[in-house]
Amino acid sequence: MLRQSLSVGVATGAYGISFGALGVASGLSILQTVALSVLLFSGGSQFAVVGILGAGGSGPAAVATSTLLGVRNGLYALQTSRILGVHGLRRLLAAHVTIDESTAVAVGQDDRRAGRLGFWATGLAVFALWNLMTLVGAFVGNALGEPERWGLDAAAAAAFTALLWPRLRSRDAAATMVLAVAIALLTSPVLPVGVPVILTVLAAVVIGLSGGGRHERVEPEDVA
Repeated sequence: MLRQSLSVGVATGAYGISFGALGVASGLSILQTVALSVLLFSGGSQFAVVGILGAGGSGPAAVATSTLLGVRNGLYALQTSRILGVHGLRRLLAAHVTIDESTAVAVGQDDRRAGRLGFWATGLAVFALWNLMTLVGAFVGNALGEPERWGLDAAAAAAFTALLWPRLRSRDAAATMVLAVAIALLTSPVLPVGVPVILTVLAAVVIGLSGGGRHERVEPEDVA
């Protein structure tokens, strides 16, 4: 299990290089990019912020989109809180490292003790390596110069595709993707940057309501 946690931490942490490079390419300083990674620490939400800012979107649109993407972490906490049973400062720390990877490893264990160990080992490994690689990526991205020259202006879209693709295994997930793409294509030419991304949340709501409350289990290998 510890080997699984470490492998997930290394794989996810290495991806932080992309965020660091994209952060400075979108106009953030190295310090701002690293601070965003440390304080927000939610890959999808972080990419949303820098992607929208880099495309010329407003701060409120970036924050709103990031917040909507981060709601899932609160839902994860409903499950992990029963496994961890922590209080006080440890509860705050647990909330900060409640992410896709730590949740998947925790709920994938056979007993509660292993689930707790998997949660902490994965969450802390990802946190340490993600932020280290963000710093590396920020320095590298700052040295590269113009983002368009290296294709970094398209990195946000590529990052989201990489995050979502492994999860498109069910009919509901595929339907959500198709509806979200349709909404984005129809609204992007007429609405400010960032707003179409917010509207695509409607796709998940529509599919969720029509699906009768079905839920898919997240397997640890999905995030490895």
